[in-house]
Parts: sequence; structure tokens; C-alpha cells
Amino acid sequence: MAYKKEIDTLVGEILESYGRHPETCSINMRNRVNKEIVIDILEEIRCIVFPGYFEVKNLNENSIEYHVGELLEDISYRLRKQVAKALYHTGTKKFTDEEVPQEAERIVKEFLNRIPALREILATDVQAAYDGDPAAFNTDEVIFSYPGVFAITVNRIAHELHLLGVPLIPRMMTEYAHSLTGIDIHPGATIGKYFFIDHGTGVVVGETTEIGDNAKIYQGVTLGALSTRGGQTLRNTKRHPTLEDNVTVYSGASILGGDTVIGEGAVIGSNAFITSSVPGGTRVSIKNPELQFKDRKERGLQMTELGQEGFWTKDNE
Repeated sequence: MAYKKEIDTLVGEILESYGRHPETCSINMRNRVNKEIVIDILEEIRCIVFPGYFEVKNLNENSIEYHVGELLEDISYRLRKQVAKALYHTGTKKFTDEEVPQEAERIVKEFLNRIPALREILATDVQAAYDGDPAAFNTDEVIFSYPGVFAITVNRIAHELHLLGVPLIPRMMTEYAHSLTGIDIHPGATIGKYFFIDHGTGVVVGETTEIGDNAKIYQGVTLGALSTRGGQTLRNTKRHPTLEDNVTVYSGASILGGDTVIGEGAVIGSNAFITSSVPGGTRVSIKNPELQFKDRKERGLQMTELGQEGFWTKDNE
């Protein structure tokens, strides 16, 4: 009995906190986007974009037409429902309850019509990954296993929905890719053809980033904002850099600021920190750090003198 009273007291305290912080609650929300369904739809879209790679069953010329048609019907039905829920969502509502279903249907129809063009640009990304990596055995390996190709694929799908004005869902998709690959590309970023992310872990591409054709970036690269202290007042402003065609950015480099433009053909070396524009054709690198090399015996004597437990000492020889 006493335990039940403790639970009742705790329930009351939690409910009180709900009242104090309504921004962290989603109670009485009849239209809530289902993240699991969104991810499932995303995987179905990938099956259309790259047919034969991710299905459980084998495909052949006799079954492919039926397979694609079946996928499109399922995607259309389920995506319409999730887009409608996103349009109903508090804080993003731009349509009346009567208008939302028609708007969701219009958006999904337009999105599906863009799939052929989406396949065209993704084919260039796959080719860029294969051409740019001597370790790649073939394009099948690139499609099956490269995290950069997966993240770019998801981003290009999400970007089209973003352009069509869909709230919530595009970011759910890109954060799904982020969680699996460590590659964080905002769905608002504009990216040209033949884009290649090599290795990829730790890459960040901000919302207003613009990337031209044939760009290549490596792990740990940040294309970010110079400052975010302005918070929401910076919304809808160009905060992230522009990379023109044929730019290469090596690992660990940070390029920041909405006014920063990396000119065509520029190469940015590892660990560079850039906050101003770089002319086209320029190669930027930081000065090599000074390295010190010590003889093993000399180092052993120094460690013995320090007398710190756990260091290698002369006595360990």
C-alpha cells in the first residue's frame, strides 16, 4: 500500500513536469509521424533506386515491372499518410484540415515523378565513388557497402522532400543515415553531380551548404557555420560555405561561414581551418608540425628519472 502511494506521488510529479514543459510532450496528438514507417518507406525507395541490391528475393526481367509497380503503390499509400501527418504537425501547419490530404497527395505524386531523375544523379555518385577509390572492386561493392554512398542516397531522397516543403520527414531520414554512418548531411544542402565522400565518419554538411559537381570530401570534414550564437534569428540566412566544381577537401578540414566560397578546382589539405574564401585552383595546406624523435635508450633513461609507474624504463629492457 505504501509503495502504491509512492508511485502515485511520483506519477503526480511527472504529470506536473509535463505541464511545465509542454514543448517536450506530444500528448493528444492524433497525427504523429511514425519514424519506423518513414525508415521502412526509405528502404523501399532505395529498392527502386537500386533494383536487385536490397530485396530479399531475386529479380528478373519478367518480374521487374510488377515489382516496381507494387513498390510504388505501397510507397505512395504509406508516404501520403506520413506526409499528411507531418503537415498537420503543430508549429508547421500551413493548410486547413480539409486541404492537408490533397496537399499530401500532390507532394507524393510530384516526389515519385522525380525518381527517374534521382536515379540519374545517384548513378553519377556511384561512378564517382568507384572512380575515386582504387580500393573499390566494382560498383556493386560501392552500392552495397560504402557508407558515403548510403548517406548521399538518403540525403538526395530527403532533399527532394525538403524542396517540396515536407516538414520533419526529411530530417528523420538523414538522421537515420547519420546514426548508421556518422555522416551528417542536412536535407537542405544543395549538392551537385558526381559527389564522393571517402570513408566518411565525422563528416558534417550544414543546411545552407552548396556543393558543385565532382566534389570529393574525406572523413572528419566540417562544412559548417562560423557561429550559431544567434540561434533562430539566423534561420533562412546563408550560414554555410559554398564549394564550386571539382573541389577536394581532405580529412579533418573545417570550412566555415556563409560568405566562404572555395573556388573551382581548389584543394583543401587535412586539418585546415578556413573562414574566408579561397580562389579557384588554389592548394591550401597547413605547415607540417615539428616532430621529435628520440632514441629508445635515451627515452628509457628519461622515464627512469621521472620514476612514473607504468612508463617504459631502462629496467624494462
